[in-house]
Amino acid sequence: MTHPLGMPPAPRRTPLDAEERVRAEETFSTLVARHLVTEGRFRVSADTPEMVELFQQVARRVGDMLRRPVVSYANGRYIVITFGGEGAPGLTPADA
Repeated sequence: MTHPLGMPPAPRRTPLDAEERVRAEETFSTLVARHLVTEGRFRVSADTPEMVELFQQVARRVGDMLRRPVVSYANGRYIVITFGGEGAPGLTPADA
């Protein structure tokens, strides 16, 4: 099959099965926790709803592991996981 302008087809992503998802959450939780402790934030490409959901779950697990508030921010391209403060960036107490 030919593609416009000779471009190769975009790779197809296969969703994680249940076992892969559990392993990913465990592995990434350890990695993200270590990175948060040393760097204060973790940023990764998360350009699909599945990846955003996975890393949001990782952020919850990391918060439980470290017993500190952890928040995640996604913009459709990246997700940033960081320690939660008094409120979300840009919000005043009246907005929160």
